[in-house]
Amino acid sequence: MKRKWIVLLWIVGMIQLVFPVEVYSDIRSDAEPTSQNDSIQFSLLTCAPGNEIYELFGHTAIRYQNFSRGIDLVFNYGMFSFNTPHFIYRFVKGETDYQLGIMPYPYFESEYALRGSSVYQQVLNLTSSEKQTLLGLLQENYLPENRTYRYNYFYDNCTTRARDQIEKSIQGKVIYPSGESGKSFRGIVHEFTAHSPWDEFGIDLCLGAEADAPIDNRGQMFAPFYMRRFAGEAYIQGADGKTRPLVLREEKIVDVAPEVEPAFALTPMGAGSLFLLLNVLIGFWQWKKKRVFWGWDVILYAAQGIAGCIIAFLFFVSSHPTVGSNWLLILFNPIPLFYLPFMIYRDIKHKKDLYHLVNMVYLTLFMLLILLLPQKFNLTVLPLALGLLVNAASHVLVLNKK
Repeated sequence: MKRKWIVLLWIVGMIQLVFPVEVYSDIRSDAEPTSQNDSIQFSLLTCAPGNEIYELFGHTAIRYQNFSRGIDLVFNYGMFSFNTPHFIYRFVKGETDYQLGIMPYPYFESEYALRGSSVYQQVLNLTSSEKQTLLGLLQENYLPENRTYRYNYFYDNCTTRARDQIEKSIQGKVIYPSGESGKSFRGIVHEFTAHSPWDEFGIDLCLGAEADAPIDNRGQMFAPFYMRRFAGEAYIQGADGKTRPLVLREEKIVDVAPEVEPAFALTPMGAGSLFLLLNVLIGFWQWKKKRVFWGWDVILYAAQGIAGCIIAFLFFVSSHPTVGSNWLLILFNPIPLFYLPFMIYRDIKHKKDLYHLVNMVYLTLFMLLILLLPQKFNLTVLPLALGLLVNAASHVLVLNKK
């Protein structure tokens, strides 16, 4: 079955090389007011999550069908390329550019069926003039000078872009249902990373206190499946006060079983616990031998300092949302990396080092205050901080014993 999808994907991909030019002229002519607007249908597509980190939260797109002309296209605001120059640096800095792409629906369907992601379609309840307006907006967005936009995961992504264009086309106001109170960006992220603990841990290291602040219904719509639920219960209030549902009907148009990759046996908490145990064993060995194992210090404080450089870069330089309020900068910052040469010199010369005493007090205070800080920390932070504390304490004990 999968081989058939691969063949279809290849065939449609070849067609796509020449298709967009013809399609663009077709949709441009459709934007003119004609009686054919009655044969036009717009739908909101919501795709189930995949296994890659950028697929964990699902996806949203707009489907455009003209039944009388045999056109079936998907407007996709989630197009990007890993081959973009300096992609990793720009991503970390928060300067990733996404594009609006147009693709034949069979290509879109094949892509998501191939990766094991079901697709839900919500047919929009638009009037003929609203369909014409929405098509014009999408056409304008697809112009070369407009199709690229600065991606922002929480505030300007494939889902919010699709929502905004639909709202702009409607002659009236979209009224959404009340959502659950107390939702936050981090809380919603955790709902979709529950089965990917390492991805969740990495994201938690980057997000700051702002990610824990309550968000309203509109803020919750950054997540595709939240947008799907809100759209399904929303209604349109016209200028005359009359109302109609935003969605005519919903159906699952791609129904596939998700491909579940085997989870990595070692969880972040398991790794953090092993880290703590290793520091306890090394600390005990150092205390018994009355000497510092400086090779471990190189590995330990270099890793802490490099992690600190990344978090400091996100905190001070990156334009990603919420990363500028990350209290983990207290634990992970560049200071250990900068001080490391002096530390190793003192280790080799068997000299006392005040850094470890200060570090021990500092880490103790951090763990005492962690519940008071306005940020929810991943629990793996605790064994990591304890491991660093044990290492600092072993240095103090060894030097005092000498």
